[in-house]
Amino acid sequence: MRRRYVSLAAAGLTAALTLTLTGCGSGSGDNGVTLTLVAADYGDSKANSSRHYWDDLVHAFEEQNPGIKVDVQVYNWTQVDKKVEDLVHAGKAPDMAQIGAYADYAAHGKLYTADELLSIPVQADFTPSLAGAGEYQRKQYGMPFGASTRRLFYNKKLFADAGITSPPQTWNDIVNDAKALKAHGVKMPFALPFGPEETQAETLQWMLAGGGDYTDNIGKYSINSAENVKTFEWLQKELVGKDLTGGDPAKVNREDAFAAFADGNVGMLNGHPTLMKQAEAKGIDYGTVELPGPNGKAKATMGVADWMMAFKQNGHRQQVGTFLNFVYSEKNVLKFSADYNLLPVTTSASQAMLADDKFSKLHGFLNQLPTAHFYPSAKTSWPLVSKTIKARMGIAVGPQGNPSATLTDIQNTADMADNSAQ
Repeated sequence: MRRRYVSLAAAGLTAALTLTLTGCGSGSGDNGVTLTLVAADYGDSKANSSRHYWDDLVHAFEEQNPGIKVDVQVYNWTQVDKKVEDLVHAGKAPDMAQIGAYADYAAHGKLYTADELLSIPVQADFTPSLAGAGEYQRKQYGMPFGASTRRLFYNKKLFADAGITSPPQTWNDIVNDAKALKAHGVKMPFALPFGPEETQAETLQWMLAGGGDYTDNIGKYSINSAENVKTFEWLQKELVGKDLTGGDPAKVNREDAFAAFADGNVGMLNGHPTLMKQAEAKGIDYGTVELPGPNGKAKATMGVADWMMAFKQNGHRQQVGTFLNFVYSEKNVLKFSADYNLLPVTTSASQAMLADDKFSKLHGFLNQLPTAHFYPSAKTSWPLVSKTIKARMGIAVGPQGNPSATLTDIQNTADMADNSAQ
């Protein structure tokens, strides 16, 4: 989720798991099979590195599966996707990878489908919206691993100081509240991170709030739809044009905006669950609400997921399945989500989280997950389109930008990439 809920957007690390199997879980006659998994870390320091999660999980797995050895290595989020890409291109694909995108590997016939690996109960336990987002040509190749949705965060103290008695429910409320915050000296009344780090996420959040999306109901790109053009013209005129964002959106990254919120310099911004921990560490009293839309709550919210996938190259389907069925147990999914302030990707773990008051601050995010909209990650053209959005949208909503022309240019790029991929 980086996107990072990180897409989510998280700093971190990749784990390469090596499983040596003998007897149990392997084909008869096997003297040992080595499986490798490259997986991203969601921690932001050595103290909370995902290595700790995998070490604990592997220890429990080994106890239940004598003869299976697990070796864990780690890389960070800035390296993980490239690491897997290089391994695949070198003919040394890992057995498993837990990264940001699966579609290109699925399109080239390199992956097992989920139903070739998982038991029926385990596969059926995935949250339906996430399972659907993991499909390429109607078959599930991407198994969700970490997920998040988005809500509007607001600083309660700054609101109170500015005389604002309730959080915004509409876009007009956002403008009026931002004006009041600015009048009381708030540096960034509404943080608008359209810098290159996660432009594609901020863009989709506003599209959905305004009734648009990256694609239409049949999966065709609809980037320059009337709804989207109206949304970004509003952003440019009402927030950026009235100097309510505290600077040029093209120069503000998501990480910068989150840090400024945690420092008490931001009144409002769109955020994902990991911002809660960051704000609490700095003593910020915050609230969250569903994203506002033009005339009420946003039509939909954005969901982000990272994906587990399994490569065919080494032919270890049965052994990979043994491990992944363990990974996706309710206990393990819930622990991972709790450790990193993310949302469970299975129905059973989601129900357990909703039933536990200690996760109450995550409940609002979790309740949005079943109807969340995701990046069009099943399209092999999406990486190029996402890269183009990162390069163009920050300038488009700036003072000298042209949202309509920019959205049309991106639409043309997307159509060409989509057609060439078919």
